[in-house]
Amino acid sequence: MIAAINGFALGGGMELTMGCDFRIASSKAKFGQPEVNLGLIPGYAGTQRLSRLVGMGNALYLLMTAEMIDAAEALRIGLVQKVVEPENLMEEAMKVAQNILSKGPLAVKKVKQVVREGMEMTLDEGSNLEADAFGSLFGDGSEGREGMQAFLEKRKPQW
Repeated sequence: MIAAINGFALGGGMELTMGCDFRIASSKAKFGQPEVNLGLIPGYAGTQRLSRLVGMGNALYLLMTAEMIDAAEALRIGLVQKVVEPENLMEEAMKVAQNILSKGPLAVKKVKQVVREGMEMTLDEGSNLEADAFGSLFGDGSEGREGMQAFLEKRKPQW
């Protein structure tokens, strides 16, 4: 899932964007978790996702100060992956989506699965999970074999 943010992503809106695989923002976007202003904390995994995305120090700062940040700062701390002009936002999001769609669909699915599951494991456990997933892509008639064969034959793979 790709979040395309072109305005305010505050509180639950920011939590919604953090639930996506990655985020593309327009230069007009603003981000914040203002819940402490109301004597509350984020209630939809905001504390957990934000700290995983931007690190504990940045997360605590944003959560405890309720400071609103712009797209440039969100990019700097790793909250978003790309910032574009507002008129190019949806075009850029679709371009990224098309790029991903051109890749091996099972490989993309495995990347997402291994990264998400591995975040909850030790490095050794995550590395074993990755090795198993890597090996699973090389069976007969598999996507991995087709990708490697296409590379050797200097052609596009047929997924």
